[in-house]
Amino acid sequence: MTNNTLTKEEIALAKHCLAFAQEEGAQKVRITLSKTLMNLIGVLNGEVDKTAHALDRSLQLQLFVDGKFGTFSSNRMEQDGLEDFIREAIGTVRMLQADACRDLPAPERLEKGATEGTELGLYDTEYESLTAEKRREMALRSMAWPREGLISEEGEYSDSIFDSLTIDSQGLYARHTETSFEIGYESTVEDKDGNHFSSYWWDATPRMEDLRLEGCAEKAYERAMAQIGPVDIPSGKYTLIVDSECASKLLTPVLNALGGFALQQKNSFLTDSLDKKLFPEELTILDAPRTPGDTGCRLFDSEGVATREMPIIEKGVVKTYFLNTYISRKMGLEPTVEDATRVKVLPTGGCKTQEDVLEKVKDGILVTGFNGGNSNPATGNFSYGIEGFLVKGGKKVHPVREMLITGNFLDLWNKLLVAAEDARPCLSKLIPTLAFADIDFSA
Repeated sequence: MTNNTLTKEEIALAKHCLAFAQEEGAQKVRITLSKTLMNLIGVLNGEVDKTAHALDRSLQLQLFVDGKFGTFSSNRMEQDGLEDFIREAIGTVRMLQADACRDLPAPERLEKGATEGTELGLYDTEYESLTAEKRREMALRSMAWPREGLISEEGEYSDSIFDSLTIDSQGLYARHTETSFEIGYESTVEDKDGNHFSSYWWDATPRMEDLRLEGCAEKAYERAMAQIGPVDIPSGKYTLIVDSECASKLLTPVLNALGGFALQQKNSFLTDSLDKKLFPEELTILDAPRTPGDTGCRLFDSEGVATREMPIIEKGVVKTYFLNTYISRKMGLEPTVEDATRVKVLPTGGCKTQEDVLEKVKDGILVTGFNGGNSNPATGNFSYGIEGFLVKGGKKVHPVREMLITGNFLDLWNKLLVAAEDARPCLSKLIPTLAFADIDFSA
């Protein structure tokens, strides 16, 4: 790795800050040092419109002083300045109220094998060979401009390196290094009556050779053109089919409801759900955070706790909460990791692709995007605006817009018919095309 990642000098400075904080009276300390380098090329209507280059470094300091806790951050990377900063931070913590629930995680829970940062294979050395001209070429390679009916095409190519190191006063040394390459385009088209329709497409990957540049803007254009000519349909109950691109809208609230803060605040519709069968037998959702090469994978969370592959929901049974050290102590429960990292919804219903799902359910509404709306984390009730297509006989018939779906997440997931096998690997949540029976749609 090069100076684009954390240098030996920067790591040595973090270690110095750890020791200095203890010398100044902090009984326990955790430090996270992070460095992000990003380059971006923006394209508008076939021409380069903007460029950006940004480097950000930060040091986060978490101090445990006389039973009290405080967290601080700084972008300064000079030893003298940081020492002054640490002294002032410790003085501030001493003025706070004591909190017996604040502590570092037990040492046996910490990650031991992330010493280099590259153990998951998420760092691509090809990044180091990129030039400004190569980035420009990659941004323009995807464009569809000009096309019939296309009035605006905006795109961005970006690449970045993220490198972080977490150390603490009980011997933790955990590093995570990854590259990211991303392309995205948004197209706006106009019909014969002057109405505008927009859509997007994108791809992202840790490895440059896997980035699908060709066809990105073309896909966005095709998705926008497909929206022309929406037809009003009556309110009622329809089979809901959800495109994998936007299916996280229906799963993320479930994961959030299993999070420690929501549970501890009694602001979760899954309070007291552990080890209870609240979902259908067919539903199994895993957290698979340690798969080499997979977007979003991590060997440890922000506390340095080792991640592990585990079921979140197994055959309909809630198997875990996400509880960091603090929240677990507040709730009197065993700690886990603080969040799901690489979520996988296992297939059910015998369909591989979206086309298979449409053929199986025959009739319904395929949702390809959500437009506004809200959900109540305490009750699980939701109301979302949608756009998509009416499906008849297993085929998309015509676009629909300006409809609402309403319901409750527990009821929704208990109406699951199909989970296909077409999740996009560029997403951190591997959620395929889903289908649910008898969902309320209103015009």
